[in-house]
Amino acid sequence: MKVECGGCFSNSIFLKTFQQTIESRVFLLHFPYFFICCLYPMKLSSSSPFFPSSSSIHSHTPFLPRNTQNSNHAATPLLSSNHIPPRFTSPQHKNTNTLTNSNNNTKTNTKTTISMAIETETQTQTQTGFKLVGFKNFVRANPKSDRFNVKRFHHVEFWCTDATNTARRFSHGLGMPIVAKSDLSTGNLTHASYLLRSGDLNFLFSAAYSPSISLSSPSSTAAIPTFSASTCFSFSASHGLAVRAVAVEVEDAEVAFTTSVNLGAIPSSPPVILENNVKLAEVHLYGDVVLRYVSYNDLNPNQNPNLFFLPGFERVSDESSNSSLDFGIRRLDHAVGNVPELSSAVKYVKQFTGFHEFAEFTAEDVGTSESGLNSVVLANNEETVLLPMNEPVYGTKRKSQIETYLEHNEGAGLQHLALMSADIFRTLREMRKRSGVGGFEFMPSPPVTYYRNLKNRVGDVLSDEQIKECEELGILVDRDDQGTLLQIFTKPIGDRPTIFIEIIQRVGCMLKDEEGKEYQKGGCGGFGKGNFSELFKSIEEYEKTLETRRTA
Repeated sequence: MKVECGGCFSNSIFLKTFQQTIESRVFLLHFPYFFICCLYPMKLSSSSPFFPSSSSIHSHTPFLPRNTQNSNHAATPLLSSNHIPPRFTSPQHKNTNTLTNSNNNTKTNTKTTISMAIETETQTQTQTGFKLVGFKNFVRANPKSDRFNVKRFHHVEFWCTDATNTARRFSHGLGMPIVAKSDLSTGNLTHASYLLRSGDLNFLFSAAYSPSISLSSPSSTAAIPTFSASTCFSFSASHGLAVRAVAVEVEDAEVAFTTSVNLGAIPSSPPVILENNVKLAEVHLYGDVVLRYVSYNDLNPNQNPNLFFLPGFERVSDESSNSSLDFGIRRLDHAVGNVPELSSAVKYVKQFTGFHEFAEFTAEDVGTSESGLNSVVLANNEETVLLPMNEPVYGTKRKSQIETYLEHNEGAGLQHLALMSADIFRTLREMRKRSGVGGFEFMPSPPVTYYRNLKNRVGDVLSDEQIKECEELGILVDRDDQGTLLQIFTKPIGDRPTIFIEIIQRVGCMLKDEEGKEYQKGGCGGFGKGNFSELFKSIEEYEKTLETRRTA
């Protein structure tokens, strides 16, 4: 078989990344990616069981544009899914049509291939220069060090086994109407996806259809071109309901991806071009979570009806979307990940994004007498994208809640999403109405003494009436030298004690941009350092109830 290289990336990028993988001893795990992405596009002189015929491959171009002959078709992947080697698939689904192995359906409790690759690669990086100094000694500075322009959070994608009912539950519980869809009714034979929106917050819920259905189509119909049914099945089996992608809007997804890979990011999905020159690409963040880059080529998606979200999605009518739902949630404030080892994870993300350290906490800052954590918050230049990461503290009296998460999630993953509210009192009243009827339950409220001492801790920022309302709703309050934070946490939102949601409101830190418009400084009021102890106690008490039932 003769192969002619078309060069998806420049030789320098290939050689540098090739050298990095050799040095990190994960070449065999990465090789399929290099073969597909760095030698593609290619011409095959003879048929092969591993690659499509030359007629199915586009002409020599660094990206594969969306099929313009059928607007329902997503961008063509580099190779069709049934021909791609399992470069980032879990060991338990090498046979992609089954979740069981040949040993009498015995489950293999192993890390996913990509998790091992990330762990191996990041552990080889030098530890020099990274040392937690704790909250008191940390000095906040913004060096404006982004490697590429990151504008904002774009969306968060959950992978699940039933997108229809999961999306409806979140819509009901958070007051977020379903505004767009891509499913069988829109011509998507690969996955069902439903978009919820409230203000600038976008939640996307996706589930796979049977692979046999999508294989009946002559070309890809997936609205998310990076979606893989087999990977989704394996992901859900390993993690339950969980976040697959944290998407950020960037100036150019191609530049962001190429720069990231050049600087050590582990690639997941190379850039593809959708309709209207929308670009999408992915690199691995931690565990099986990807950082997704989305760019619009200077077009405004809010003003262009064809760019309401992503090409391939259709708007949902007001009658079926509950468009009147609005609990006051406005945007994603931060997305928190749990990792087994913080130093290597932080270094990995900082290296390819250029994000700076916005805050940090150690076990001495936030722990209880029984458990603790270490945490670092990374931020982009504008401090509109905040990515905290936690690690467990081992050897404590009790197993850390982070360690519990890592066990039940089968590795690193996204722990919680902090949703910014314009009026947390209104948001909480609406959410609590639905707690027992399909909504979300909240962690137990702190003791009465917490609110008796609140005035002394936060000053006159809140009136006596507002403090009373905080007590009634179970809201925690904290303050730093810049502003005030109001926050509350749900119980885990799925079957496993893993992912949960935080509702917050930040008060203060108002600035004006060049046009005179007011905006709030990112991270105003901090991250609830003064409430970590109360939160830990609450979570520990919740976990104790689970342990009591198990030992009874």
